[in-house]
Amino acid sequence: MKIKIITTVLLLLGLSTLVRAQEKTTSPEFLKYTNSKWVDSVMKSLTPKEKIGQLMFVAAYSNKGKEHEIEILDLIKKWNIGGLVFFQGDPVTQVRQMNMYQKQAKTPLLGAIDAEWGLGMRLDSTISYPYQMALGAIEDNTLIYNLGVEVARQIKSTGLHLNFAPVADVNNNPENPVINYRSFGENKYKVAQKSVAYMQGMQDAGLLTTAKHFPGHGDTNTDSHYNLPQINHSLERLNNLELYPFKELINAGINGIMVAHLNIPALDASGKPSTLSKAIVTDLLQDRLGFKGLIITDAMRMKGVTNNNKPGIVDKEAVLAGNDVLELTQDVAKAILEIENAVKKKVISQVDIDNRVRKILAAKQWAKLNHYSSTPSKELIKDLNSPKANLLKRQLVEASLTVIKNDDTIIPLKKLDTLNIMSISIGDTTKTVFQKSLSLYTKINHFNLGNNADAAIISTLKKEIEKHNLLIVGIHDSSAFPKNKIEFSKALTEFVENLPSRKTIVSYFKNPYSISKIKNIEEVKGIVLTYQDNNITQDIAAQLIFGGVSANGKLPISIGSKFKSGDGITTSKKIRFKYTLPEDAGLNSKILNSRIDSLVQQAIANKAIPGAQVLVAKNGKVVLHKAYGTHIYSDTTKVNLSNIYDIASVTKISSALPALMQLQDLNKFDVENTIDDYLPYFKGSNKADISLKQILTHQAGFSPWIPYWQKTLRKNGSYKWNTIKKDSSARFPLKITYNMWLHHNYKKKIFKAIKKSPVSDVKKYKYSGLLFYLLPTMVEKITNTNFVDYVNANFYNKLGATTLTYTPSKKFNNSSIIPTENDYLFRHNPIHGTVHDEGAAMMGGISANAGLFSNANDLAKLMQMYLNMGTYGNEEYISSKTLKQYTSVQFPENNNHRGIGFDKPYLTYKGENSNTAKDASKESFGHTGFTGTMVWMDPINDVLFIFLSNRVTPTRDNRKLYTLNTRTNIQQVIYDAMQ
Repeated sequence: MKIKIITTVLLLLGLSTLVRAQEKTTSPEFLKYTNSKWVDSVMKSLTPKEKIGQLMFVAAYSNKGKEHEIEILDLIKKWNIGGLVFFQGDPVTQVRQMNMYQKQAKTPLLGAIDAEWGLGMRLDSTISYPYQMALGAIEDNTLIYNLGVEVARQIKSTGLHLNFAPVADVNNNPENPVINYRSFGENKYKVAQKSVAYMQGMQDAGLLTTAKHFPGHGDTNTDSHYNLPQINHSLERLNNLELYPFKELINAGINGIMVAHLNIPALDASGKPSTLSKAIVTDLLQDRLGFKGLIITDAMRMKGVTNNNKPGIVDKEAVLAGNDVLELTQDVAKAILEIENAVKKKVISQVDIDNRVRKILAAKQWAKLNHYSSTPSKELIKDLNSPKANLLKRQLVEASLTVIKNDDTIIPLKKLDTLNIMSISIGDTTKTVFQKSLSLYTKINHFNLGNNADAAIISTLKKEIEKHNLLIVGIHDSSAFPKNKIEFSKALTEFVENLPSRKTIVSYFKNPYSISKIKNIEEVKGIVLTYQDNNITQDIAAQLIFGGVSANGKLPISIGSKFKSGDGITTSKKIRFKYTLPEDAGLNSKILNSRIDSLVQQAIANKAIPGAQVLVAKNGKVVLHKAYGTHIYSDTTKVNLSNIYDIASVTKISSALPALMQLQDLNKFDVENTIDDYLPYFKGSNKADISLKQILTHQAGFSPWIPYWQKTLRKNGSYKWNTIKKDSSARFPLKITYNMWLHHNYKKKIFKAIKKSPVSDVKKYKYSGLLFYLLPTMVEKITNTNFVDYVNANFYNKLGATTLTYTPSKKFNNSSIIPTENDYLFRHNPIHGTVHDEGAAMMGGISANAGLFSNANDLAKLMQMYLNMGTYGNEEYISSKTLKQYTSVQFPENNNHRGIGFDKPYLTYKGENSNTAKDASKESFGHTGFTGTMVWMDPINDVLFIFLSNRVTPTRDNRKLYTLNTRTNIQQVIYDAMQ
């Protein structure tokens, strides 16, 4: 006994020096209601037994049916329990149940939940935000505060009032089985700062909070759910490290603190779990640290406290230790009986019980339960998954991504035309979201390896790797929670440990601690950490690698000896498209999505088009990218985002025009010169003295078009001998269809027809495509390079626009190419895989008038380069001076609204007859195409709009797309969504 007394005295002396003089703490705001009229009135209405009942919080589930509801109602009515802690289920049922339970409760119930990373931790159909370790990587704590505000909104929307969060444990043990990724990290200062930010966001939004797991569960290798962990640190260590975040939270005014089940000899030599220790709960937490808020036990059904402790008695011990709320007591009746007997025996005073109940009631009043009203559930799922809430999740993931290796600043990737890229997703045997998002930027060959991949499969894969000069590896985690382990086959382990380091980027979707278990991984050229594996982390990691987003995250923990806490390389600002939600660019997603969907579906229903692709970008962010309908009316093949369309006259601004602008910057071309300066063939013609600027602005008086194909026919309908044959040969090498081959010299006939075509003396706006048949030859003469090779090398390959191409059937299966018209006049076949425009077809499919094919995404890259005034992907293609010249109105005095090659808004808006939306700026520019396409860029509003369709199927006579005004109506929706 004497030894025990001495030990206790020494311990108390230690506790007296454990905490330095506290800063002035901010008392929890709810305490101002401790002696309010409402609390007084409730206290008067309660029997001693009912008061004890207020200390009890029991588990509730919204997925266990009526029998469970009856059990909860019985506890509420019989024992007047203080609150419910909700676990698995769905939000609508939870709201219904909570409303029912509140109606039956004599004293309003406090509803609590473990929602450390949002409601998704417990409820289906709700959002799971990043785990705290990922949040620990974020530099901007404003985002953590915003998370707190949003989580509070969502929890309150489901009828609850208290979140058992934040986790304030400093995780300095990589093998910690219970905290680990749930902690903000190993740096006590950052853990404290982020815990405070999260707490303040929740409390400012009207939610009660609870810091856990006091006095610090971060340095254990035992899970207190199954056993009692022991922490053998000194008082000084505990004071300086484990307790630090809790002290900061107390100073900041946190509502509650949850006490863990831990054996900490330095704080209590008796070996009691900290939950049952007066030395820890009362002497340390309340007296030394000055905490006056709610003290809540960790779950009283966990084996860390129940081992060797009987139900009821253990609850009494927790109350004696100084706890206010007993969370998930095993047996409410026994707990109340034991505490009631302790009061009768004066082991616990009634005043002490009353003070705790007053504290709980004060918290209820702060949560407005003194004026309780039922929680509505109408459109709850939609509200919980609002665009704002989802955008916050993306923002948090983006801010958390951490680049811990970036040799030669390989991230973001540059000079795409020099890269032959292969991706491997390890741990997932089907094409991943990561791989799909990588493919948004350029052509990539994708492969997958399961965790059990054998040597034979890997050997084959290594041969494929040799064909590529860049390897992007995604290492995935299929578990619900990020495991701190590697579960690869021996062959796969050896493969990962011997990746070709100088040409490999690794995106690591597993628990970052586990990367220390992979030999040589630090030798690769680039490493991105995402902290967990889901569709959003995969998507944004891919965007990071290509510069759609930048990296700012800092490693919140150390990874063995490979990487240290605080490591993290900031990458350059975004250089390519970011694929995101409309709200990220300041647009209303409801307006944008619903109204554009409606307009496209209207066009499909009216058979104006069988299908379409629509892309909208704002501020360089793709906020809508959708495919609609089918390839043709009589088919069930749905349009997907990778399908390519004949873009028709959009070719005019997508092929020779960018080449001419670039050549002008190189002083090899001048738009003020005349056509014969570059094509001597036209010297002495009626077009010789007309400037290219006049021609490109449709100001030259040229004929609109020439039906070249008609010149191939005799009067009896057969083809002239030197025009078209049914089979190919040296003389007839140009394929129009499988049974139509054009004479190799027919291009000269087209040039001759253009040369001989009339020119009007009246120089006013008159649309003509004739020059555009000549421009590829002009570019070839200036550059001494094949035209297609030139535009590929100088634009499409650099942009990563791999589907932006001529003669698509040479690269793609017809199943990927959207058909156009059933041509009964010239080709006598459905047009599929070849250009719709007859003249372009007779140029071998290569013209600047028409001939290009693309999907919306790849075409958008070129258009965004224009919108950026000549730059994209960290490269300048065209000077801003030249682009501004070409995209400006040239002859307004002649009522000509055109730019140089580009279409512009009419000088005066003409309502439904205008070529643009009402709100498109006068500085905007773009082009439309005969097949039903439109691209438009607005530099004032930084908006890009792309619409691809095949309205000419089955016939060009279908003009419903025009009469419905679908394209410009959709364009107007973008501006409406901005407002």
